[in-house]
Amino acid sequence: MPTEIVPRVHRLGSKFVNFYVVEAEGRLTLVDAGVPGFASTLEADLRAIGHTPGNVDAVVLTHSDADHTGVVLTLRNAGARVLIHSADEAALAKPGPKGGDASPPHLLPFLWRPTLWKFIAAIATSGSLKLQKVRDAETFSDGDVLDVPGAPRVMHTPGHTPGHCVFHFADHGVVFAGDALCMWNPVTGSRGIQLMPRQMNVSNAQALESLARVEQLEAGAVLVGHLEPCRESLRVAVARAREKAAG
Repeated sequence: MPTEIVPRVHRLGSKFVNFYVVEAEGRLTLVDAGVPGFASTLEADLRAIGHTPGNVDAVVLTHSDADHTGVVLTLRNAGARVLIHSADEAALAKPGPKGGDASPPHLLPFLWRPTLWKFIAAIATSGSLKLQKVRDAETFSDGDVLDVPGAPRVMHTPGHTPGHCVFHFADHGVVFAGDALCMWNPVTGSRGIQLMPRQMNVSNAQALESLARVEQLEAGAVLVGHLEPCRESLRVAVARAREKAAG
């Protein structure tokens, strides 16, 4: 069931994977789209907050990973626009393994960890191992204010993927961090605000550098792709993430 984070912003998904609904003037923007298995409860989830899939004007994607794009095609078929940063458009249209620090061989030494297997199992049983091709998405660039309900400003934060972005919904007082930050490390199980594990970032160094782009944003909640929101300021959250990365 949806959970209201702040007025007009709801968290959907599961224990491990989040996506979000933002309401503005009676219309909806989805931020990310979870895993394909969420399509089975999508209509009921939206009805629980007084809406239907037809009320979704747009799906804005923080990045192209399969656990963030699951119900995109369902919503596009219902009439929603799909938007993503230009640097991730090709990966959305033709998904495949990541490169750089996140290439599959870098993850192999960590497959003994029970937390990682639990995460992989949750993703696999929800259909994310069957990659969906989403072609002809609209693209945006750093600094754009998107013409979608809530009018978020785009902050390009490469590192997790080349086109990863953070969205600032100033009127709602929230920042959607996607996988630029997380509250739970899917490899080690460590809790608290931090970078995603380096084995899942295309460039861990770039992911760390990108934090400087968001630490001055003002928001009452930082909403991440995995686990609960962070209620600390961006300045504090980024400081804690840097401290964990250094340790």
